[in-house]
Amino acid sequence: MEIYIQILLRTIFLYVLVLIVFRLMGKREVGELSIMDLVVFVLIAEVVAFSLDELDKPIFESIFPIFVLFLIQYANSLLTLKSKKVRDLIDGDPSLMVRDGVIQEEEMRKQRYNLDDLFQQLREERVPSVQNISYAFLEPSGKLSIFLKDDDPLVIPLIVDGIIVHRHLKLMQKDEKWLFNLLKKDGYEKIEDIFYCCYEKQQLHVQLKASATNNGS
Repeated sequence: MEIYIQILLRTIFLYVLVLIVFRLMGKREVGELSIMDLVVFVLIAEVVAFSLDELDKPIFESIFPIFVLFLIQYANSLLTLKSKKVRDLIDGDPSLMVRDGVIQEEEMRKQRYNLDDLFQQLREERVPSVQNISYAFLEPSGKLSIFLKDDDPLVIPLIVDGIIVHRHLKLMQKDEKWLFNLLKKDGYEKIEDIFYCCYEKQQLHVQLKASATNNGS
């Protein structure tokens, strides 16, 4: 009887602990978990399983790896928050699967994403034909983001966290010289001071970093 009470108490404790740890890791939908998130979650599940299986071990010795994993994930979240390069390295970039009704075969092969996968996700999004699509991006989470030709024009960031997004310039069939000229015309000299920049309705929209704004004021 005593062992069942021990299992019950451990289960309740671990349930509350894991709930708190996941809550501290931040809010993200299951379908939007990054590879790093999935690795951490799987390892935490394994640690909990071992903790319940090895009742002879002290509880705090069993759950120590959970705290280590939490610290790793917390440090990762801080790095990805401050650096776009780290975000791209860990989470990856969206991949263009369809452009103006044309399926991007080379990119699909690169991502090991086949036509059956594409058509399944089109059906799930109730898109009747590839010809209706302006852009379709395969997100790092595996979700297909679809923009139809009848939708408003797609607005994509050209600068994020002080870094030029070259693939978006290429998508717009523009180059750095074009971007620099527009920025200079609007009075922006330093790319690293720009938090976010996009091109919409034939003009640039720029938001400076808080640090740059404070220094300028």
